[in-house]
Amino acid sequence: MNESFASRAENATRASGTIRILVWDAPVRVFHWLMVAAFAGAWLTAESERWRLMHVTLGYTMVGLAAFRIIWGLMGTRYARFSAFLRSPASVIRYLTSLAKARPERHVGHNPAGALAILAILLMTWAVGVTGWAAYNSVGGEWPGELHEGIANAMLALVAVHVLAVVVSSILHRDNLIGAMVSGYKSGHAGESIRRAHWGVAAVLIAAVFAWWGAQWRAAPHVPPADQPAAAQVHQQKQGDDD
Repeated sequence: MNESFASRAENATRASGTIRILVWDAPVRVFHWLMVAAFAGAWLTAESERWRLMHVTLGYTMVGLAAFRIIWGLMGTRYARFSAFLRSPASVIRYLTSLAKARPERHVGHNPAGALAILAILLMTWAVGVTGWAAYNSVGGEWPGELHEGIANAMLALVAVHVLAVVVSSILHRDNLIGAMVSGYKSGHAGESIRRAHWGVAAVLIAAVFAWWGAQWRAAPHVPPADQPAAAQVHQQKQGDDD
């Protein structure tokens, strides 16, 4: 049964003239997975005083990544540009309706609903960053911290909905969208492919993130072992007795 289904799918693909084409350039893919890692790390360290510096570092990393994505959305490759995937509210409703009917509209790049989620995530990243900075630096009292937590929770909910939508779309489109964000390749026509992956830009982005993490690591305050304060106290007391 599986072989029969695979054979029908392969025949349909050949009949429609679709092939594997490069859709997602390397900077988009690197941005995506770095953002995933930074958000997950920031979330896991949010309530830990011990890991506060890591939480702050990952939060600033997300803000920097969002800034890069905005720049790349203006000057990047075909499907990375905002002009290629930002649609009107009517287009989003139409796409969601087609998804509900199990006959989703075909989009080589981001679909209208996914594009809206990406824009919302970028805006929420900046909001989380600003409120997090205010809370970390004790600016404005307690409300920035409460707002920071609220926006972070809303962002987590949006990410969960986004992941669920990607899984559903992958099933309905019969195209592995998660795998495409790893390899960069999707099914499409030859004329729809982008020309270059721009790995050089992606390498610069990776280097910048790791350089930032390294700088934060080197600037981190030294935490003495748990028994060091007691030893220092004994040493000071001994010096006082000698005097």
